Amino acid sequence: MPALCLISPLGVSLLLGLGGCANFCESTCGAMAPGDVLIGVLSSCYASVEALNERTQPFNLFSFVRSLAVIHTIGTINDSGFLPGVRIGYMVCDTCSNPNKALQATEYLLSSSGTLQIECDPTERPPVKAVIGARFSEVSITVARLLGLYMVPQISTSSSAAILSDKLRFPSFLRTVPSDVHQTQALAKLMSFFSWDWIGVVYGDDDYGKAALQSFLLDSEMENICVAYQEVLPHYLHYGDCDGRIIEVAEKIRSSAAQVVLLILKEELVMKLFAQMIRTNTTRIWIASDVWSMSGLLASMPGINKVGDIFGFSFMTGPNPGFSDFLQNLQPEPGAVNHFIEEYKNLRFGCTPEILQYRKCLASNALDSCPAPAPLSFTSPSACNITDPQEANDVFLISAVDPTVTYGERLATWSIAHALQKLLNCNETVCPGEKNFPPWKLLQEIKKINFTIDSRQFYYDQSGDAVNGYDLINWMRDGDGRNFTVVGQYVPNNGNYSFSKVLNISCCFNCTQCEEGTYSDAYNLDTCLNCPFDTWSLKGWDKCHRRTEDFFSWSNPYGIVLLTFECLGVLLLLVVFVIFLVARDSPPVKVAGGNLCYVMMAGLLISFVGVIFFMLKPTDAICQTRQTMYGMGFTLCVSCILVKAFRTFLAFLFDLHQQHNLKKLYKPIMIIVLFTIIQGFICIFWLVFDSPRLDSITSNQSMEIQLQCIEGSGVGFGVMLSYIGLLAFICFLLAFKGRKVPHRFNETGYIIFSMLIYLFVWVCFIPIYVTKNQQRSAVQASAIVVSNHGIIFCHFFPKCYMILCKKKQDLSPRAYLDRIRIFSITSSNLAVARASVDSGNGDLGSASTPNSMSSEVITASVSTKATCLSEDLLITESLTYLRKRVRSSSI
Repeated sequence: MPALCLISPLGVSLLLGLGGCANFCESTCGAMAPGDVLIGVLSSCYASVEALNERTQPFNLFSFVRSLAVIHTIGTINDSGFLPGVRIGYMVCDTCSNPNKALQATEYLLSSSGTLQIECDPTERPPVKAVIGARFSEVSITVARLLGLYMVPQISTSSSAAILSDKLRFPSFLRTVPSDVHQTQALAKLMSFFSWDWIGVVYGDDDYGKAALQSFLLDSEMENICVAYQEVLPHYLHYGDCDGRIIEVAEKIRSSAAQVVLLILKEELVMKLFAQMIRTNTTRIWIASDVWSMSGLLASMPGINKVGDIFGFSFMTGPNPGFSDFLQNLQPEPGAVNHFIEEYKNLRFGCTPEILQYRKCLASNALDSCPAPAPLSFTSPSACNITDPQEANDVFLISAVDPTVTYGERLATWSIAHALQKLLNCNETVCPGEKNFPPWKLLQEIKKINFTIDSRQFYYDQSGDAVNGYDLINWMRDGDGRNFTVVGQYVPNNGNYSFSKVLNISCCFNCTQCEEGTYSDAYNLDTCLNCPFDTWSLKGWDKCHRRTEDFFSWSNPYGIVLLTFECLGVLLLLVVFVIFLVARDSPPVKVAGGNLCYVMMAGLLISFVGVIFFMLKPTDAICQTRQTMYGMGFTLCVSCILVKAFRTFLAFLFDLHQQHNLKKLYKPIMIIVLFTIIQGFICIFWLVFDSPRLDSITSNQSMEIQLQCIEGSGVGFGVMLSYIGLLAFICFLLAFKGRKVPHRFNETGYIIFSMLIYLFVWVCFIPIYVTKNQQRSAVQASAIVVSNHGIIFCHFFPKCYMILCKKKQDLSPRAYLDRIRIFSITSSNLAVARASVDSGNGDLGSASTPNSMSSEVITASVSTKATCLSEDLLITESLTYLRKRVRSSSI
């Protein structure tokens, strides 16, 4: 018992030639005529389907005319006596461009005498011996799997997907057109011929579209054609967001610079896409695949001339004698039923409710405010004025669809006829062979046919493909529409083109700019060239250059300003040095520190010289030298200031015991040397373990190499600055403690102010230094210059002013001793008063207690202060005078 193959029953009856047809039959197979041998036709008069038993508009004229071409050719064969005594019948079923609907229609065609089961038996004899169709590859692939199971010959006139050439999977499939492998080669060669080497592709989301895209990408690569974008549209019109996706693709086309667009889509999708192009006045060069290259609906679409030039490949066309007359006198032949003709005539000549409503709207409103119904594009002007639409005819179909595009239907039908002639052993008078044969026998004969038609030889190759070529179609403007003009041919066998005169249309690369580091010095290069070693280019350059080195230098405007202040600082140091040298024995110089002043100047000079290294071309040695010079020079200067602050603090410390202990630490030379040596060790460890070094920074968007010094990990740099900051803070504290010394010879205020300037500058420097990588050299050099100037103006300028502008008697030792005396007495009285108040006694007598400060203690304190300051400030006579005055005074 053979296995059962057909799964679902249909519940239909098939009454061939007996008049009558079930409702399902009418909705699925709308045209039929009886015959000795039946041919099935899978048409796609409807573009979409909502459910398996519901068809939807629009009515597709192109598919309708192609199905009529099969009917006309069958009639021609029957009338010609080509098969004596044998009449070919047909059944035309609509697929609605949907594989599921096509399977339902095919299942119906395979049903025999109303039985509900079909067996997988090669001797099975279904009523339909061959099938012509389907139109789209997506549908043909689905149908071919079922028909191949029963070896029923299937001949498509437009399904060109390359996969259908596989005879292992589709053993009974044949076609009158070449495979898409040849079409994509033709497309790529066409683009190469016109130098269209920068293009976009929009394809359908089905087997045909995907396979054609992949094949085209391979062929375009061989022809040096670049694809700017690949956009996909849903193949089925009932897809939920089809219109939204079309809008997105239209925007992509508009935004792209590619002026040539290949559309591998069915005509309904192209119409929707063109509507968006017309709405936005977008012009491109459009390349049509075979699916829509001869679409009369698109050619007559309102505004079609606004979209630009259109070229397309159509399968090689040819004449179909008598077909134009057939279309102008369209009527079903006697004994035949054709509901497709009935529906077309109702849409063309009938007075449908949609037309009535539209005309009523036009009578009272403007044209723009009345939405046109879908069938209006092929509604006759005389509609609603004809008594019987089924009797009306005109030339509309001839103008809407070029009859020559039905050449493939003519070839398919005649190839079946030639195979029948062999199979039925026909002679000039009779065909004695068995007419109810199994389909596989007919398939064998079809594969062997070789006949001449219109001076052309026709046969199928081993893959079941017809060996013919393509016509190149130019959509010529004709009034408000387009007509199709064949301007060339492509023959797959030799891969050659033959062109007639075509408009001088050219399009080239949208030459995108080469990225940084690459260049293009020729036209239409596929890729940009890489820059040679040690060179670079910016975006869009046609050659490469060496990078220029950039660093903070004195040629920089800010560097000039900084160098000016640096030179000014050195000049000021020189002037101060001369003044101090001339007035070296004066009290202002001695109060300022005497010989310490010259050490401070040396430290500042080293620091100023280090600034110059910040403006030289960086190297590892320069990076190390400039930081070391600043660190050592400024540490030397601050160490001297610390000695001055410590001396003043000791001189005016009234706690004699504490003063005595701290005085042991007052070793100026040792302090300066020790603190400077400590900084030296910090710098040595920094240079050895985490040394500053040169860093080269490059950017893809710049032709400059930024040269700058990096301070290693930053730890050594931070320790060096922190050490100087610590010394400066100690100076500030000591000076703040002794801030009440005599005003005229007061050093503490200047020390406090200079250290505040330093600390403020470097506190501001740290966040700027951390965040501004490329300005680090300028920032640090500026901080050094400001710090140095702060010390010059705070420590040296006031003394220069006193030396140059004050009277000599105001600068004498006597004047200084008077200030000391007044300060000492005032300080002593305050101390005694505090002691009395603290003891709780209300008279001065209590000051003589052990907790009080006696005159002797005061005298000793003043003497100690004088002694501390006598080293480089006072003469011995002034000390004696001060001691006597203090002892003889009464508190």
